[in-house]
Parts: sequence; C-alpha cells; structure tokens
Amino acid sequence: MKTILIVLDGLNYSVAEHAMGYLLGSCKAGLGHLRRINCELPSLSRPLYECILTGKTPVESGIIHNHVNRLSTQKSIFHHVKAHNKISAAAAYHWISELYNRTPFNIYQDRHVHDPNLMIPYGSFYFEDHYPDSHTLADAEHLRRHHNPDFLFIHTMNVDDACHKFGGDTSQYRNAARRVDEHLAYYLPKWLEEGYQVFITADHGANADRSHGGNLPEEIDVPLFI
Repeated sequence: MKTILIVLDGLNYSVAEHAMGYLLGSCKAGLGHLRRINCELPSLSRPLYECILTGKTPVESGIIHNHVNRLSTQKSIFHHVKAHNKISAAAAYHWISELYNRTPFNIYQDRHVHDPNLMIPYGSFYFEDHYPDSHTLADAEHLRRHHNPDFLFIHTMNVDDACHKFGGDTSQYRNAARRVDEHLAYYLPKWLEEGYQVFITADHGANADRSHGGNLPEEIDVPLFI
C-alpha cells in the first residue's frame, strides 16, 4: 500500500484536539482516528525528524540538537524504500535534505531534486520557516502526480513558525493549525479515494515561552491521526 507521512512541525496535541476541524470530522465519520503520543527528548526538530524517520532516539542517533549538520548514519524509511526498489519523495524543510541527501544544503542544487541516485530521489525542499504550508502541500501533490511515489513524506513549518514568533498559547499558533487543517481538506479526500494510507503527526509541541525542547506536556504530547 502506498503511504503518505505528514509531519506538522510544532503542533501539540491539545491544539490538534480542538483546532483541526477537518481531520477531527474525518475521524468522527469513521475514516480514521486520533491518538495522543509522546515525542522523544530533547523535543527539538532535527533530532525528532531523525527519530520519526529512523525509529532511533536522539541519544541513539547522535542527532541531539538542531545544529548537528551531517548525514544520518541510521537506516531511514527512505533507505528501506530504496532497498525494496520502490520510490520515495519528499516536500519538506531543507534539514530533511541534509539528513538523507546532501549536506550542507545548496539552494541551487538541492531545492528541487530529480536524481534516482539520491536517497530521496524526488524532492522539493524549502529553506524559510514561513514558506506557506499551502505551497508545501502543492509541492507534495506535484511530486505525487509526477512520480507516483510508494512513500511520500510531507513536512510543513507554519505552526512551528507561529510558536517561535508568538508562543504556543496564542491565537496565531492556534490559527496556524486551523489553516493547515483547511489546506489538508483539499488533498486528503483524493488521497484516501486513491487508496493511500495516511499518517499525520508532529515532531514536537510548543510552550508559552515561544520555544520547545523540554519535557512539558505541551512540548511532548503530539497528535497522531491515522
């Protein structure tokens, strides 16, 4: 079964539980369900991208903070897809490219990739935290339609961007979650109709101090929509 994994960067469970109206309505209609899960520590982005995609905790992987800028040494989902002669693609923040394709990120070489020799052969990688989630999802749909990947990874950043600008207990943060939920409503029905298995989660949550990294419930409790 073809699979889509979506990471909504910085979305904590408490906001997902009340702000994601389309996803919650889909679950209520029996199309899926929502679970509360805990992220690993530290609750930081690059360590948790690696954790989600390899199953290794930050301490195990050595990606223990956001400034460890090197290729992953672990076997990721992308490695397993390639080993089975399947196709993967990603529309994601450039740190994903740095973990699994090439590092450091070169915007002229790595922004858009179409290279079967790379671990992620087809990709659209952005490098601004405020790059619109609507654009990231459109980039992902372009990759899906043109390359028909067996595994598609989608990673949006606007919720996390709102966390760092305004804090996790603000209207801006909650509205960023509502906006990406609305954007997903344009795509998810088509993906489900075409038989995709879709997982939607987050790397970490957000606290009221405009940050994350520790063990507060609002930092480690994240949603998993299936």
